[in-house]
Amino acid sequence: MARGGQRDRTAAKVVSWSTSVVGRLAERRRAAIEEHGGAHAARPEPALDALVDPAPEPRPAPSAAPPLDAASPLDAAPRPVPPPREAGPHEPPRHRDPHPGRPATPAEAVPWGLRVAAESTWRLLLLGAALYVIFYVVDMLRLVAFALLAGVLISALLEPTVSWLKRHGVPRSLAATGTFLAGLVGIGLVGWFVVWQVTTNISEVSNQATNGVQTMHNWLLKGPMHLTDKQLNDFTTQATKAIASNTQQITSLGFTTAGIVIEVVTGVLLGAFTTYFLLYDGAKIWSWVLRGLPQQSRYAMAGAGPKAWATLTAYVRGTVFVAFIDALCIGIGIQLLGVPLAMPLAVIIFLGAFVPLVGALVTGTLAVLIALVTSHSLYTPLMVLVVLIAVQQIEGHLLQPLILGRAVRVHPLGVVLGVAAGSIIGGIGGAIVAVPLIAVTNTVVGHLRRRNAAADEVFVALEAAQDAAAAQSAQKLTDPSPEQPVSS
Repeated sequence: MARGGQRDRTAAKVVSWSTSVVGRLAERRRAAIEEHGGAHAARPEPALDALVDPAPEPRPAPSAAPPLDAASPLDAAPRPVPPPREAGPHEPPRHRDPHPGRPATPAEAVPWGLRVAAESTWRLLLLGAALYVIFYVVDMLRLVAFALLAGVLISALLEPTVSWLKRHGVPRSLAATGTFLAGLVGIGLVGWFVVWQVTTNISEVSNQATNGVQTMHNWLLKGPMHLTDKQLNDFTTQATKAIASNTQQITSLGFTTAGIVIEVVTGVLLGAFTTYFLLYDGAKIWSWVLRGLPQQSRYAMAGAGPKAWATLTAYVRGTVFVAFIDALCIGIGIQLLGVPLAMPLAVIIFLGAFVPLVGALVTGTLAVLIALVTSHSLYTPLMVLVVLIAVQQIEGHLLQPLILGRAVRVHPLGVVLGVAAGSIIGGIGGAIVAVPLIAVTNTVVGHLRRRNAAADEVFVALEAAQDAAAAQSAQKLTDPSPEQPVSS
């Protein structure tokens, strides 16, 4: 009996201990399930998922377990921490701290030099677009633009004479009219002289050209090329057929030439009117232009205008002097070499020399061609070419620096590039006005730069004076004045 009772008590203790262990495990599982269910309930779900996905079935609560006694060793065991759960597809992205070696924004990751280049590039593109629009408008109004520029250049040449007559008591209207008419008479005399020389010597030049062509024909037959009569006749026949087949193009060229003549006459009349009114009323026209500028720019441009006009006047007068020397030297050279039409060629070279550095050389090639056609050897055209190159070197290294160096102050490379760009944009007229436009722009920019520098110095001096006055006033307020002695 005693042994049976002992076994019953031992079995009861084992059952009680097993029941308590199972209860504690059930309670721990229930706590884990409740924690997981609370985190899932706190997560925001979109309305679309709630409509599409069925609601999860409620889980049954675990059965109640008897409480654990405090003496159990399982209470001291730490609860395992669940690993961090990754964000689901419907959860908002979690905020992460920026990488310590990574910029906060993508713009800060771009190098400074690249950002400056990008900022400068789009501004340059905007400026280029504006210049393109300006050149497009000028190209549409090419006739008016060239007439205006020609009038400005001729006015810069004649205006010193008007000022001289006005200083000697001649009225402005009479001085402007007299100078303008004298200029027209001079241009007309030059044109008449060229036409007279050409019509006088045309027969002699034709005979010499015929002899030159015959000489060239004989040279092609008996010279180093050893051509035959059949080859020359075939070439002549092909040239004749080409001319006959292009009759329509030649006729259209004639109409185009007639249109060009009309445009030239219209441009000459516009240039003449522009020249007269600039000589007569140039000061009022400049005042009207200034009134059209913004108020902040009027004072700056009012000071830059006279300097630009002085630069333009010096350039035109110096260019006329250099062109006269070029034409005189080349005319004397081709006259001594026996080239016909020496005087008309000298006048053409004088007009071409208004394009600096290259104008006299380009127009002088006419003398080389005439010498090649009219002479019976290569000696004369080669010597004419030598004269042209020598005069061009004298102009570029001696005349231009001495006469135009102080007025223009543009490097020869800038002159050549400006002439090339002007000829591409506007042809001969663009080549003529390119260099004076560069010179005037250089003068205006230099004046504005010096003016801004002087204004900055004045502002700095005024601020220094104001700071000194403020410091002196503060010192008088802080330091008490000496007491005045009381009279007895």
